Amino acid sequence: MFEAMVNAPLGDDVLGDDPTVIELEELAAKMTGKEAALFVPSGTMGNQIALASHCERGDAIIVEEEAHIIYYEVGAPALLAGVVTFTVPSHRGIMNPAAIEKRIVKRDLHTPGTSLICIENTHNRGGGTVIPLDTLREYRAVADRHEISIHLDGARVFNAAVALGVPVIDIAEHVDSVNFCLSKGLRSPIGSLLCGTQELIDKGRIWRKRLGGGMRQAGILAACGIVSLTQMVDRLADDHARAKRLALAVGKLPGLSVDLASVETNMVLVSTEAPAGDWRAMLAEAGLLCFPVAPNRLRLVFHGDIDDDGVARAEQAFHEVAVKVAEGII
Repeated sequence: MFEAMVNAPLGDDVLGDDPTVIELEELAAKMTGKEAALFVPSGTMGNQIALASHCERGDAIIVEEEAHIIYYEVGAPALLAGVVTFTVPSHRGIMNPAAIEKRIVKRDLHTPGTSLICIENTHNRGGGTVIPLDTLREYRAVADRHEISIHLDGARVFNAAVALGVPVIDIAEHVDSVNFCLSKGLRSPIGSLLCGTQELIDKGRIWRKRLGGGMRQAGILAACGIVSLTQMVDRLADDHARAKRLALAVGKLPGLSVDLASVETNMVLVSTEAPAGDWRAMLAEAGLLCFPVAPNRLRLVFHGDIDDDGVARAEQAFHEVAVKVAEGII
């Protein structure tokens, strides 16, 4: 990636003439089957641009109750897009299509109209879980019946595609827009892409400027994104295999449990009998970094810098701490 950055031809992306950014956006649009794409600094910005471009102020959106869009984006849907958020419960981040349909409201004198359904694939707080293709088809059918759009927060959508054994276009075809991260498993240092219709992306480009996301010689960063999309997708399967390996080992230790059915991609959620914060501190002393996502739950995430030796060291760290816990040291 560093070599790609050094050799990237540059222009001015705010003026629309950076050739490397243009190449990246065209590649992303082709891979997702969309008309156009927009390079943005972060996944949060990409999601919020999508909401603001799909919706009018005062519209309603439907979002899973623990979605990144409402859980980790600092109230931006209300502040930026000015939308009302209706939440739906789920099983490991996957909403029931019938439950979504029940939350759709028609615009009248008293109620906002639902204009957008937001889904997340893979689901962060669900533990990297994947929405099945049949469920995506059901979401599409619900949206079409009510003439509303679907936005996919696909921060890790390439993980979902690899887990399903399909190209990412097979997921993206069921939604009107998709935002995905070039960082995380795809290993770029920064950047995300919002893909959709040309009309949506034209609106999004204005919103990006409003939010301060217009960057000048952004081709330096876009060059990394091209490497991500052309060289880093298939290797995600290695992250998934290593996550499963660690999940199997950790789940056998006293004081810990793992729902193996939820380990579908590169995340492992570990339930702890002792406070997760204590586990975090002792694991850090043993050389393993992670953080709690609940009082008794740790989240572990695999990426390209963790090899098989790294998994072995993580297994050893958990074993060492488990022994201390059993001895009452924690």
